[in-house]
Amino acid sequence: MATTLFTVPIPPPNPAKEGNPRGSITVTNPPSSDSKLDTKKIYILTFTSPPDNRLTPSFITTFLLALDILEHRYPRGVLITTSGIGKFYSNGLDLQLANETEGFLEKYLWRIFRRLITYPMPTISLLNGHAFAGGFMLAMYHDYRIMNPTRGFLCINEIEFGVPLQGPMMKVFTEKLSASTARDLVLEAKRVGGVEALQRGVVDGVGGVDEVLAFVKERGLTGKVKSGIYGVMKEEMYRGILGVLDDHEGNLKWRGGVEEGKVREEREGARRVEEWERQSGRGGKSNL
Repeated sequence: MATTLFTVPIPPPNPAKEGNPRGSITVTNPPSSDSKLDTKKIYILTFTSPPDNRLTPSFITTFLLALDILEHRYPRGVLITTSGIGKFYSNGLDLQLANETEGFLEKYLWRIFRRLITYPMPTISLLNGHAFAGGFMLAMYHDYRIMNPTRGFLCINEIEFGVPLQGPMMKVFTEKLSASTARDLVLEAKRVGGVEALQRGVVDGVGGVDEVLAFVKERGLTGKVKSGIYGVMKEEMYRGILGVLDDHEGNLKWRGGVEEGKVREEREGARRVEEWERQSGRGGKSNL
Protein backbone atom coordinates (compact mmCIF):
# COMPACT_ATOMS: atom_id res chain seq x y z
CA MET A 1 0.00 0.00 0.00
CA ALA A 2 1.27 3.47 -0.89
CA THR A 3 2.47 5.68 1.96
CA THR A 4 0.97 9.16 1.81
CA LEU A 5 3.48 11.89 2.65
CA PHE A 6 1.33 14.98 2.20
CA THR A 7 -1.66 16.42 0.34
CA VAL A 8 -2.15 20.00 -0.84
CA PRO A 9 -5.61 21.23 -1.93
CA ILE A 10 -5.95 23.05 -5.26
CA PRO A 11 -7.96 26.25 -4.68
CA PRO A 12 -10.72 27.15 -7.14
CA PRO A 13 -9.77 29.71 -9.82
CA ASN A 14 -12.11 32.23 -8.18
CA PRO A 15 -12.29 31.56 -4.41
CA ALA A 16 -14.78 34.42 -3.90
CA LYS A 17 -17.32 32.59 -6.07
CA GLU A 18 -16.31 28.98 -5.39
CA GLY A 19 -15.56 28.02 -1.80
CA ASN A 20 -14.58 24.39 -2.30
CA PRO A 21 -11.14 23.22 -3.52
CA ARG A 22 -10.88 22.34 -7.22
CA GLY A 23 -8.92 19.17 -6.44
CA SER A 24 -5.68 18.20 -4.78
CA ILE A 25 -2.08 17.13 -5.25
CA THR A 26 -0.94 14.17 -3.19
CA VAL A 27 2.62 12.87 -2.83
CA THR A 28 3.19 9.24 -1.88
CA ASN A 29 5.89 6.60 -1.66
CA PRO A 30 4.78 3.70 -3.86
CA PRO A 31 4.64 0.10 -2.66
CA SER A 32 7.02 -2.35 -4.33
CA SER A 33 7.38 -6.12 -4.29
CA ASP A 34 11.08 -5.69 -5.11
CA SER A 35 13.01 -5.72 -1.83
CA LYS A 36 16.08 -4.33 -3.60
CA LEU A 37 14.28 -1.12 -4.56
CA ASP A 38 14.13 1.55 -1.85
CA THR A 39 10.88 3.34 -2.54
CA LYS A 40 11.34 5.77 0.38
CA LYS A 41 13.18 8.01 -2.07
CA ILE A 42 10.70 7.53 -4.90
CA TYR A 43 7.91 10.09 -4.86
CA ILE A 44 4.71 9.86 -6.86
CA LEU A 45 3.03 13.25 -7.21
CA THR A 46 -0.57 12.70 -8.24
CA PHE A 47 -2.60 15.70 -9.36
CA THR A 48 -6.38 15.49 -9.46
CA SER A 49 -8.17 18.57 -10.75
CA PRO A 50 -11.46 17.60 -12.46
CA PRO A 51 -12.48 17.33 -15.12
CA ASP A 52 -9.17 17.13 -17.02
CA ASN A 53 -6.31 18.72 -15.05
CA ARG A 54 -6.22 22.08 -16.81
CA LEU A 55 -3.11 24.18 -16.17
CA THR A 56 -4.80 27.02 -14.33
CA PRO A 57 -3.00 29.54 -12.08
CA SER A 58 -4.25 27.75 -8.96
CA PHE A 59 -3.23 24.33 -10.32
CA ILE A 60 0.27 25.58 -11.20
CA THR A 61 0.70 27.41 -7.89
CA THR A 62 -0.23 24.26 -5.97
CA PHE A 63 2.06 22.15 -8.16
CA LEU A 64 4.97 24.52 -7.42
CA LEU A 65 4.24 24.36 -3.70
CA ALA A 66 4.24 20.56 -3.75
CA LEU A 67 7.61 20.58 -5.53
CA ASP A 68 8.97 22.98 -2.91
CA ILE A 69 7.73 20.85 0.00
CA LEU A 70 9.23 17.74 -1.52
CA GLU A 71 12.60 19.37 -2.16
CA HIS A 72 12.95 21.08 1.22
CA ARG A 73 11.39 18.54 3.58
CA TYR A 74 12.28 15.11 2.15
CA PRO A 75 15.46 13.31 1.02
CA ARG A 76 16.23 13.77 -2.65
CA GLY A 77 15.36 10.87 -4.88
CA VAL A 78 13.14 10.46 -7.96
CA LEU A 79 9.97 12.40 -8.78
CA ILE A 80 7.17 10.76 -10.75
CA THR A 81 4.14 12.83 -11.71
CA THR A 82 0.85 11.37 -12.82
CA SER A 83 -2.88 12.05 -12.82
CA GLY A 84 -5.58 10.80 -10.52
CA ILE A 85 -8.02 11.08 -13.44
CA GLY A 86 -7.88 7.95 -15.56
CA LYS A 87 -8.70 9.49 -18.92
CA PHE A 88 -6.41 12.53 -18.75
CA TYR A 89 -2.86 13.33 -17.74
CA SER A 90 -3.60 16.98 -18.60
CA ASN A 91 -5.73 18.60 -21.28
CA GLY A 92 -3.62 21.77 -21.33
CA LEU A 93 -4.52 25.37 -20.61
CA ASP A 94 -7.86 26.90 -19.83
CA LEU A 95 -7.46 29.45 -22.63
CA GLN A 96 -10.15 31.82 -21.38
CA LEU A 97 -8.73 31.90 -17.87
CA ALA A 98 -5.17 32.20 -19.20
CA ASN A 99 -6.18 35.20 -21.32
CA GLU A 100 -7.95 36.80 -18.36
CA THR A 101 -4.96 36.35 -16.02
CA GLU A 102 -2.43 39.15 -16.30
CA GLY A 103 1.08 37.83 -16.92
CA PHE A 104 -0.11 34.21 -17.03
CA LEU A 105 2.82 32.97 -19.11
CA GLU A 106 5.58 34.61 -17.06
CA LYS A 107 4.00 34.20 -13.63
CA TYR A 108 2.68 30.69 -14.01
CA LEU A 109 3.34 28.61 -17.13
CA TRP A 110 7.00 29.49 -17.66
CA ARG A 111 7.62 29.05 -13.92
CA ILE A 112 6.36 25.46 -13.79
CA PHE A 113 8.22 24.61 -16.99
CA ARG A 114 11.43 26.07 -15.57
CA ARG A 115 11.00 24.39 -12.19
CA LEU A 116 10.60 20.97 -13.76
CA ILE A 117 13.46 21.22 -16.24
CA THR A 118 15.86 22.32 -13.48
CA TYR A 119 14.45 20.21 -10.63
CA PRO A 120 17.33 18.69 -8.65
CA MET A 121 16.00 15.14 -8.95
CA PRO A 122 15.25 12.88 -11.93
CA THR A 123 11.68 13.56 -13.06
CA ILE A 124 9.39 11.08 -14.82
CA SER A 125 6.00 11.85 -16.30
CA LEU A 126 3.73 8.80 -16.03
CA LEU A 127 1.19 9.46 -18.76
CA ASN A 128 -1.90 7.48 -17.82
CA GLY A 129 -4.19 9.17 -20.39
CA HIS A 130 -4.44 12.03 -22.86
CA ALA A 131 -1.89 14.85 -22.76
CA PHE A 132 -2.86 17.60 -25.19
CA ALA A 133 -1.27 20.98 -25.89
CA GLY A 134 0.06 22.44 -22.61
CA GLY A 135 -0.36 19.05 -20.93
CA PHE A 136 1.97 17.49 -23.50
CA MET A 137 4.43 20.36 -22.98
CA LEU A 138 4.31 19.73 -19.23
CA ALA A 139 5.28 16.10 -19.83
CA MET A 140 8.09 17.13 -22.17
CA TYR A 141 9.63 19.32 -19.46
CA HIS A 142 10.26 16.16 -17.41
CA ASP A 143 13.48 14.17 -17.86
CA TYR A 144 11.68 10.97 -18.84
CA ARG A 145 8.22 9.85 -19.94
CA ILE A 146 6.46 6.49 -19.53
CA MET A 147 3.08 6.14 -21.24
CA ASN A 148 0.06 3.88 -21.02
CA PRO A 149 0.34 1.67 -24.14
CA THR A 150 -3.40 1.20 -24.63
CA ARG A 151 -5.06 4.46 -23.61
CA GLY A 152 -4.45 8.11 -24.35
CA PHE A 153 -2.85 10.24 -27.04
CA LEU A 154 -0.19 12.91 -27.06
CA CYS A 155 -0.97 15.86 -29.31
CA ILE A 156 0.05 19.46 -29.95
CA ASN A 157 -3.10 20.67 -31.67
CA GLU A 158 -2.66 24.46 -31.56
CA ILE A 159 -2.38 24.66 -35.34
CA GLU A 160 -5.96 23.38 -35.57
CA PHE A 161 -7.46 26.24 -33.55
CA GLY A 162 -5.08 29.03 -34.52
CA VAL A 163 -2.99 29.57 -31.39
CA PRO A 164 0.72 29.91 -32.29
CA LEU A 165 3.26 28.33 -29.97
CA GLN A 166 5.58 30.74 -28.21
CA GLY A 167 9.31 30.08 -27.83
CA PRO A 168 9.28 28.01 -24.59
CA MET A 169 6.41 25.92 -25.94
CA MET A 170 8.21 25.16 -29.20
CA LYS A 171 11.81 24.87 -27.99
CA VAL A 172 11.25 21.83 -25.77
CA PHE A 173 10.04 19.84 -28.78
CA THR A 174 12.73 20.95 -31.21
CA GLU A 175 15.54 20.31 -28.68
CA LYS A 176 14.33 17.02 -27.24
CA LEU A 177 12.91 15.30 -30.32
CA SER A 178 14.10 14.47 -33.81
CA ALA A 179 13.41 17.09 -36.47
CA SER A 180 10.88 14.91 -38.30
CA THR A 181 8.99 13.99 -35.13
CA ALA A 182 8.85 17.61 -33.96
CA ARG A 183 7.62 18.64 -37.42
CA ASP A 184 4.87 16.03 -37.47
CA LEU A 185 3.69 16.87 -33.96
CA VAL A 186 3.75 20.66 -34.36
CA LEU A 187 2.83 21.25 -38.00
CA GLU A 188 0.44 18.31 -38.49
CA ALA A 189 -1.05 18.08 -34.97
CA LYS A 190 -0.32 14.37 -35.20
CA ARG A 191 -1.76 12.27 -32.40
CA VAL A 192 0.51 9.52 -31.11
CA GLY A 193 -0.38 6.72 -28.74
CA GLY A 194 2.03 5.01 -26.40
CA VAL A 195 3.52 2.48 -28.81
CA GLU A 196 4.14 5.01 -31.60
CA ALA A 197 5.41 7.56 -29.09
CA LEU A 198 8.00 5.02 -27.94
CA GLN A 199 9.02 4.24 -31.51
CA ARG A 200 9.50 7.95 -32.24
CA GLY A 201 11.46 8.62 -29.07
CA VAL A 202 8.79 10.83 -27.50
CA VAL A 203 8.52 8.54 -24.48
CA ASP A 204 11.10 6.28 -22.88
CA GLY A 205 8.87 3.32 -22.15
CA VAL A 206 5.30 2.09 -21.93
CA GLY A 207 3.35 0.83 -18.96
CA GLY A 208 2.15 1.92 -15.56
CA VAL A 209 3.55 2.28 -12.05
CA ASP A 210 5.25 -1.13 -12.05
CA GLU A 211 7.05 -0.33 -15.29
CA VAL A 212 8.11 3.07 -13.98
CA LEU A 213 9.59 1.49 -10.85
CA ALA A 214 11.43 -1.06 -12.98
CA PHE A 215 12.71 1.81 -15.14
CA VAL A 216 13.96 3.65 -12.04
CA LYS A 217 15.75 0.54 -10.79
CA GLU A 218 17.25 -0.39 -14.16
CA ARG A 219 18.75 3.08 -14.61
CA GLY A 220 19.73 3.53 -10.99
CA LEU A 221 17.95 6.87 -10.87
CA THR A 222 17.66 7.16 -7.11
CA GLY A 223 21.44 7.28 -6.88
CA LYS A 224 21.92 10.06 -9.42
CA VAL A 225 21.34 12.79 -6.81
CA LYS A 226 24.13 11.75 -4.45
CA SER A 227 26.74 14.12 -5.85
CA GLY A 228 24.40 17.10 -5.46
CA ILE A 229 24.84 18.41 -9.03
CA TYR A 230 21.87 16.81 -10.79
CA GLY A 231 20.02 20.12 -11.16
CA VAL A 232 23.18 21.92 -12.29
CA MET A 233 23.80 19.33 -14.99
CA LYS A 234 20.26 19.84 -16.27
CA GLU A 235 20.72 23.60 -16.31
CA GLU A 236 23.76 23.21 -18.54
CA MET A 237 22.15 20.57 -20.74
CA TYR A 238 19.04 22.66 -21.32
CA ARG A 239 20.54 26.15 -21.33
CA GLY A 240 19.05 26.73 -24.79
CA ILE A 241 15.54 26.08 -23.46
CA LEU A 242 16.23 28.09 -20.31
CA GLY A 243 17.44 31.01 -22.39
CA VAL A 244 14.08 31.16 -24.10
CA LEU A 245 12.14 30.63 -20.85
CA ASP A 246 14.01 33.43 -19.11
CA ASP A 247 13.70 36.02 -21.88
CA HIS A 248 9.98 36.58 -22.22
CA GLU A 249 10.38 40.23 -23.23
CA GLY A 250 13.04 39.31 -25.75
CA ASN A 251 10.78 36.66 -27.25
CA LEU A 252 7.97 39.18 -27.66
CA LYS A 253 10.36 41.69 -29.21
CA TRP A 254 11.66 39.08 -31.65
CA ARG A 255 8.10 38.09 -32.59
CA GLY A 256 7.20 41.73 -33.16
CA GLY A 257 10.21 42.20 -35.41
CA VAL A 258 9.27 39.12 -37.42
CA GLU A 259 5.72 40.39 -37.87
CA GLU A 260 6.97 43.80 -39.03
CA GLY A 261 9.25 42.09 -41.52
CA LYS A 262 6.39 39.97 -42.82
CA VAL A 263 4.27 43.07 -43.43
CA ARG A 264 7.10 44.69 -45.41
CA GLU A 265 7.70 41.52 -47.41
CA GLU A 266 3.99 41.06 -48.16
CA ARG A 267 3.74 44.61 -49.46
CA GLU A 268 6.84 44.15 -51.59
CA GLY A 269 5.54 40.80 -52.80
CA ALA A 270 2.21 42.33 -53.80
CA ARG A 271 4.08 45.12 -55.66
CA ARG A 272 6.16 42.58 -57.59
CA VAL A 273 3.05 40.62 -58.54
CA GLU A 274 1.32 43.79 -59.80
CA GLU A 275 4.39 44.69 -61.84
CA TRP A 276 4.48 41.20 -63.34
CA GLU A 277 0.78 41.41 -64.23
CA ARG A 278 1.27 44.71 -66.04
CA GLN A 279 4.24 43.36 -67.98
CA SER A 280 2.53 40.09 -68.88
CA GLY A 281 -0.85 41.62 -69.74
CA ARG A 282 -2.72 39.50 -67.24
CA GLY A 283 -4.44 42.56 -65.80
CA GLY A 284 -4.95 41.27 -62.29
CA LYS A 285 -6.45 37.91 -63.32
CA SER A 286 -6.35 35.22 -60.70
CA ASN A 287 -6.37 31.45 -60.90
CA LEU A 288 -8.20 31.21 -57.56
